Amino acid sequence: MQRFSPPFGPITLTNERKAHIFAFHPDVRRYLRYFAPVLARPEMIIPSAHDSAVVICYGALPKTRKYLAVVVKTGSKPFILTAYVAKRPKKL
Repeated sequence: MQRFSPPFGPITLTNERKAHIFAFHPDVRRYLRYFAPVLARPEMIIPSAHDSAVVICYGALPKTRKYLAVVVKTGSKPFILTAYVAKRPKKL
């Protein structure tokens, strides 16, 4: 389990969620080290269209034209649901 401390409160990445991310989004494995900076200073935060308790934090990946999207379930115990690499952030 990993913990991150962005400005909006501590967030957990459980081993189960990490396994999910690596299974369904294997390209994210190489960008795991960018989770902390993206959560600490997201370039953009977009609310989920499907769940009002979920936000997507985006950060540009160095030396690429892509973004790391970290999907966070907010609430009393916020945690990372998933993460993926995107060509561009979703529109509001």
